[in-house]
Amino acid sequence: MTTTREAFLAKIRAAQPAGRPRPEVPLFDTPPGERLERFRTALAAMGGTVVEGDSLDTVRALLAERFGSEAVIASAVAGIDGNRMLSSEMSPALLQDVDAGVVRARFGVAETGSVWFSEDEYIVNSIGYLVQHLVVLLDPARIVDGLQDVYRQDDFKNARYAVLVTGPSATADIEGVLIRGAQGVRSLTVVLLAA
Repeated sequence: MTTTREAFLAKIRAAQPAGRPRPEVPLFDTPPGERLERFRTALAAMGGTVVEGDSLDTVRALLAERFGSEAVIASAVAGIDGNRMLSSEMSPALLQDVDAGVVRARFGVAETGSVWFSEDEYIVNSIGYLVQHLVVLLDPARIVDGLQDVYRQDDFKNARYAVLVTGPSATADIEGVLIRGAQGVRSLTVVLLAA
C-alpha cells in the first residue's frame, strides 16, 4: 500500500522537466583592491565580523570567550568539539536550541562578503539557520572575486544543495529599524584560517 506522501513524491519525480545545459555567465571586470580586503569590507557592511586565526585554538578561545562553558555548541569541523553531535540522519529541529554552530566554508566571495556551503559542510542544513550564532572557518586562499566565479566552481556544479551566506539574518520594518537575527542567525563570525 502506497502512502499519500509516497504517492505525492512519485508524482513530483515523474513530472521533472528534462535536464538542459546551464547558461553561459560572462566574467565581469574585477573591482580594484585585494580580494581579502574586499571580502572584509563587504562582510562588515552586512553585519558580519572577521577574525584572524592562527590555529583551531583561535576558534576554541573565541567560543569559550563569547559563549561560555554552558553554551550548546554544534561543530561540523574536525578538531572543534561541540556538545551537540551532528549526524546527517538527525532531525534538523534538534538544532533549535544550539547557541553556536561551527562550520568550514568551501570558499568565500569578495564581491559580497559571502561564504559558500553545501550539504557536505553543514552535515545538517539547519545548522546555518536555527543556531543563534554561526562561526565560519574560511581559508583566505579560497576567496573568489565575484558571484560569476562561484558559478564556475566545480563545487557549485556538483553539490545537491548549496547556499551563500552573507552576514547574520536581518530585517527592517517600514521605519527602517534594523533587527538582526529575525529569521536566522544573530551573528556571523568568519575566522580566517588556512585549511
